[in-house]
Amino acid sequence: MSPIKSKDHSQPDTNSELDTLIKTMLDDAYVSVQTMPQCPQIPLYLVDPSTMDRPFSLDEVRRIWDHTAYWAFCWASGQVLARFILDNPQWVKGKKVLDFGAGSGVVAIAAMKAGAREVIACDIDPHALISCRENAKLNQVTLTLSDDLFAIKDNDIDLLIAADVLYDRANLSFLDTFFEYAPKVLLADSRIKNFQHDKYQPLDKIESFTVPDLDEFDEFRLVSLYEGIQA
Repeated sequence: MSPIKSKDHSQPDTNSELDTLIKTMLDDAYVSVQTMPQCPQIPLYLVDPSTMDRPFSLDEVRRIWDHTAYWAFCWASGQVLARFILDNPQWVKGKKVLDFGAGSGVVAIAAMKAGAREVIACDIDPHALISCRENAKLNQVTLTLSDDLFAIKDNDIDLLIAADVLYDRANLSFLDTFFEYAPKVLLADSRIKNFQHDKYQPLDKIESFTVPDLDEFDEFRLVSLYEGIQA
């Protein structure tokens, strides 16, 4: 399945601020409004698929690798977690939620659309926070933005949500850190498979893909969902 260009002409098709930011990755890159097949009710400013659908020079490959605009893609785990929240609003309705590694903001936006009282979108990349802000405007919701997890001192967060933040087993320590901020965790990941932790239980496995589609290995298209509960 491919991303669908938005047909809602009440919203701008592109965003000049994000267009400027994404050129750190590729000179000819730009964003366009796209909707995900699994979350059609959440349009996002993402890198236009035509940007990635051509051969790249070696210098461009290095630049993409060194300056990947992670916020300009809706990764498979983000799409799955957003869909799960929209289908199961009881997880977030009336609650204060912290989205760790928010990226494009898709999961945070899903939580707000599902009735969360407040969502803090946290990401260390300042460009990602701008993306969260602009995508929130596009979806007519409001997010609280933070660039430092350790600076968040709120003691009334009900749920921490995170998608594709583990990457490799060296980051599994996050699984314990999350409980310093919330008593419950909802986690989606396509990189680390079947980890064992006494506070986390698997919920489901769902197939998805990154938007725009990066033609990733099949193993990265299977997303695992986990529920974490503080003992």
